[in-house]
Amino acid sequence: MADGKKKVEAITSMEEDFAQWYTDVVLKADLTGYTSVKGFMVLKPAGFAIWENIRNELDKRFKATGVQNVYLPCMIPESLLDMEKDHVEGFAPEVAWVTKGGLSDLPEKMCVRPTSETLFCDFYKRDIESYRDLPKVYNQWCSVVRWEKETRPFLRTREFLWQEGHTAHATAEDAEKRTKQMLNVYADFMEDFLAIPVIKGQKTEKEKFAGAVATYTVESLMHDGKALQAGTSHNFGDGFAKAFGVQFTDKNNKLQYVHQTSWGVTTRLIGALIMVHGDDNGLKLPPRVAPTQVTIIPIQQKKDGVLDKANELCDRLVNAGLRARLDDSDKSPGFKFAECEMRGVPARVEIGPRDIENNQCVVVRRDTGEKVQVNLDELEDYMTKLMDEIQTNMFETAKALRDKQTHTATTWDEFKDIAANKPGFIKAMWCGDRACEEEIKAETSCSTRCMPFEQEELACTCVHCGKPAKKMVYFGKAY
Repeated sequence: MADGKKKVEAITSMEEDFAQWYTDVVLKADLTGYTSVKGFMVLKPAGFAIWENIRNELDKRFKATGVQNVYLPCMIPESLLDMEKDHVEGFAPEVAWVTKGGLSDLPEKMCVRPTSETLFCDFYKRDIESYRDLPKVYNQWCSVVRWEKETRPFLRTREFLWQEGHTAHATAEDAEKRTKQMLNVYADFMEDFLAIPVIKGQKTEKEKFAGAVATYTVESLMHDGKALQAGTSHNFGDGFAKAFGVQFTDKNNKLQYVHQTSWGVTTRLIGALIMVHGDDNGLKLPPRVAPTQVTIIPIQQKKDGVLDKANELCDRLVNAGLRARLDDSDKSPGFKFAECEMRGVPARVEIGPRDIENNQCVVVRRDTGEKVQVNLDELEDYMTKLMDEIQTNMFETAKALRDKQTHTATTWDEFKDIAANKPGFIKAMWCGDRACEEEIKAETSCSTRCMPFEQEELACTCVHCGKPAKKMVYFGKAY
């Protein structure tokens, strides 16, 4: 067990230093690696497998709503990017530029896509002519580059993987409906598949996406009480269409501008999984997203019959539809236990000579640490039900912590005290004034996370300035 203990001791306690704990887990769970290109990460097999499961499940849910996948270029000409002023200003500090092609200077410099709104507008301008061509409901899985000053694996890297949905509609009503529909897809996915509770709402004018009419968001709370924007859905109205001349002929043979939406989530979701569910033993993955749901660990595996039985159990679980693997390496059982916990495998099955004699095995849950002896004849049914139990328990545990770290402030003194001493969300009333919003952030480092769809009237006046309140807002310090 000494090797296993050493592996766990390599993780800084989250109570001691949460940021270092996060970095330790990312590296020790072998999710990513650093590269010679500063700010860029290698997604190792363990990390990429999580992203594959996220991607595959989301893709299935997208397609159930009529979404089709496409792929657009990774380069954007400067003249194309400049056609939407607000959009350009929002991304200008993060753009990476390419000025040479081979040995020759380019006639026009190109940016490596930070996002693809301008590319889709150029595409739609060429592809849409009539109302019969609408709606266009497209999505692409790709990477983007944003030149972040400070980086952290998964949370902020200069290149990251994501999906970006881009749709075009004949009416404002259709665009708004799609914008909220995709936000709901995200929220259901995060709670059902990732076991991460979220708050759904609208961003303020200050926090919305550059060039959007409205931005909707799903906000999650990490274990340390900081907020993380888990996904966004934007209604662009016809602003981009007017800037790029994306028009169609309606049923009355009149030219109209399309109404557009955009929505996306990124590999940041892996960072959210770590910070919502992890503990001082490492990663803790909900079964539905876990690349390996069950690890079979043979005890005294050199003894006759042990490896054969372990292989048999692994095959049975795989045939029952579980993602199971056998760890038959020559590492000590203690090291294997610690490694299994570090990587966040939802459950492990221990099987040794005495267990075989008694026709049983030991099942250990990652979420609670509970150990149970299970009859081998009942293993498939037990493990299948256990996966659902762990999934539900992890969501309820995360929700309970989120609710415990959600506070209400009705006075400015109360708000400042909570912001200084209690991590988490702060619910408070707000007047709707941007200057007031900026003052709140300047004084407390708390930004507006969202104006939730489910509004509460906590008071009649703004928590900061005392003017009549317009909205209840979730505030918080954020990643």
